[in-house]
Amino acid sequence: MSEDYVIAIPIYQGVDLMDVTAPYEIFQWMADNWNTRTVPANMGKKNVQLYLLAENLCAVITRGSHHAGIQLTPHKTFDMVPHVDLLWIPGGDPDALVAQMGNVNYVRFIQSCSKTAQYVTCVCEGALIAANAGLLDGYTVTTHWQFIGCLTKYYPKVKVHDGHPRFVQDRNRVTGGGISSGIDEALHLVQIVAGPATAKAVRDTIQYFPRSPIPGDCPTSDTCFVQGLPVTP
Repeated sequence: MSEDYVIAIPIYQGVDLMDVTAPYEIFQWMADNWNTRTVPANMGKKNVQLYLLAENLCAVITRGSHHAGIQLTPHKTFDMVPHVDLLWIPGGDPDALVAQMGNVNYVRFIQSCSKTAQYVTCVCEGALIAANAGLLDGYTVTTHWQFIGCLTKYYPKVKVHDGHPRFVQDRNRVTGGGISSGIDEALHLVQIVAGPATAKAVRDTIQYFPRSPIPGDCPTSDTCFVQGLPVTP
């Protein structure tokens, strides 16, 4: 008999579009494959439930200037999902990050999820929201190169991984670098949650065999690009 495996992406005004849509599509393909393919016995058969969550069901507008954001509609509110197996915290506009750090409902939700979730994950500047909520204390993490300085300056209990890896896993915490890194991170999560065969099927489906057309190395910076940290909810 199958059981539900709940993946929650808590969104907010000013969230980064790709931080939400890239993992959402990958997890959706995972669900399609996992729910129809034969999975290893030790992984069990699960019915994947994938939700965009928010404080209310009002439309969320993604980050963008001059009304360029995309409208997202939450599936459920925080209080409608009592249990989460995989929590994915997306990044967003710096002002939006600070707003969520001071949003008691958002912070309490991710803190509550972290107590029982199999995996607590974030991508890009979502690491700052997680760190500010105490979810990354004692863990080795990464984030977008422009926000490494924020973690090192304001969150001494969080260890930042050297260099700019696409993602870092430390026990049940998985953190990703900047925006596009969420693709790699989500595929990694598919592999450890649903198994290599499912991960390969998803990779092949989205034809993910990347090679950047623009050569070069990731920039570095010790500056924190977010004003107003830390914020205690």
